[in-house]
Amino acid sequence: MTDAPKIALITGASRGLGAALAEALALTHHVIAVARTTGALEELDDRIQAAGGSATLAPMDITDPNAMATLCRGIHDRWGKLDLWLHTAIHAAPLTPANFVDPKDWNKSLAINTTATSILIPYVAPLLGHEGQAVFFDDPKAGEKFYGTYGATKGAQMALARSWAAETVKTGPRVTIVEPAPMPTAVRARFHPGEDREALASVSDEAAKIVANL
Repeated sequence: MTDAPKIALITGASRGLGAALAEALALTHHVIAVARTTGALEELDDRIQAAGGSATLAPMDITDPNAMATLCRGIHDRWGKLDLWLHTAIHAAPLTPANFVDPKDWNKSLAINTTATSILIPYVAPLLGHEGQAVFFDDPKAGEKFYGTYGATKGAQMALARSWAAETVKTGPRVTIVEPAPMPTAVRARFHPGEDREALASVSDEAAKIVANL
């Protein structure tokens, strides 16, 4: 009889750091990969399978509470638990002065960066139990010029994660906040067009470092 596999949930797994983390973790975990882009998830699955790993694809919108409830109920019914949750999903609104914030960009950023996190934590926490680990990724831009929408909504996400981390020190799950090195992701390209991407950290190398320290 083989041991039950470790299960890792990655929200925002289709591209960038989320995809790289999925590939790195698939060496030791069964990965549940959540993102809206089905094609990118299928490409991720191909890479994971080619490396000898396994994944379950969940093409879902993290801003849909019913979808997230269905996802977590499905995880409970199939595996009964999660060992790890990495939350990489993010929306990068265009840089703009605070007095030109676009309502659509603000609402989308709030939904993805902040509200979805407040929905997911209560759903995922019971699956992690006392022994699991949740990982969030900081990108501290709050208060920087032109980052009003992104900085505010990402900062709110981090405030929620830090509160959860403080609340679970003695009870678990372990809540970790990581600040990755600058990487040549689509999010960074939106904020820094024309930047020398060769000087940035490799996404796969950064993912490997993060996984090694979990």
